[in-house]
Amino acid sequence: MIPKTLRRGVFLSPLFALLAGCNTVVMNPSGDIAKQEAHLITVSVILMLLIIVPVMILIVWFACKYRAGNTEADYEPDWDHSTKLELVIWGAPLLIIIVLGLVTWISTHKLDPYRPLDRIAEGRPIPASAKPLVVEAVAMDWKWLFIYPEQGIATVNELVVPVDVPVRFKISATSVMNAFYVPELAGMIYAMPGMETALNAVQNRPVQSEGFSANYSGAGYSDMRFSYRGVAQGDFDGWVQSIKSGGGNLDRANYLTLEKPSIKEPVHRYAAVDNDLFYRVLNRCVADGAVCMDKMMNDDAKKAREMAMRNMPQTAAATRLAQANGAVCTTPNDPVKKK
Repeated sequence: MIPKTLRRGVFLSPLFALLAGCNTVVMNPSGDIAKQEAHLITVSVILMLLIIVPVMILIVWFACKYRAGNTEADYEPDWDHSTKLELVIWGAPLLIIIVLGLVTWISTHKLDPYRPLDRIAEGRPIPASAKPLVVEAVAMDWKWLFIYPEQGIATVNELVVPVDVPVRFKISATSVMNAFYVPELAGMIYAMPGMETALNAVQNRPVQSEGFSANYSGAGYSDMRFSYRGVAQGDFDGWVQSIKSGGGNLDRANYLTLEKPSIKEPVHRYAAVDNDLFYRVLNRCVADGAVCMDKMMNDDAKKAREMAMRNMPQTAAATRLAQANGAVCTTPNDPVKKK
């Protein structure tokens, strides 16, 4: 007769075969930042397993040793304390928490997405003459817009970067909060309307993969994916030239049409893009007649300063009068009362 354990293994073997084909890109990425993040995950899991594994083993051991049927186990009903056991129970987790906190603190600063890169890969510092590629990413409903301001092109649902070139992403959104995530490249960064977040990363080898939205944002969220490619510098230059020779024009009017919600949007390429389009998207003033947020805030701050300046002479005069007559002035607009 086939043992029960073997029968279970045969039954679960198709599931194991399916799991063997899973994409483990998160733990085996091709970008240096993503690799460092994967290493941090591995170290953190190992540190936590130093507690979890012994505890699971001890649970089984205690259950076996002190079961009701084990008459050979020591019976000590008055036992209540062991200094050695207390040191192990409290000391080991405390040491692991200290080490885990130290590793997390160092990695948090080292992998800060706003921090400019200091290396292309391990043992390969960035050359002094290297210039980062700037990509402006906009999360839309439900698609991604990528603007290459230095190349003067834009794409929808297609991101291409050169290998071994630092890339600086400027990220925003049009309507609701979203999340920009390319597992091959780096970690997840939120995209929020009216705000600009940043991500510095580098691709270390040619790859063809995909990126997606990692934050639920409505009906088309599950299809909010884009193709991602890391290519050699020559291939990237050729890709840029191919767009310039055959793409359309992404001006403000075309952007407003593109901005309308759509699901499973195909790839679009634009040979020209308005120079200030990302600025207007960020400040929510793409439409004609809309006041840009930064201008609105500057005007409000200016008005507040002007009002403060107008009230200063009155306030100063009231204060001097109060000091001269021994009165107390509660607010600049309250009348001064004598004692």
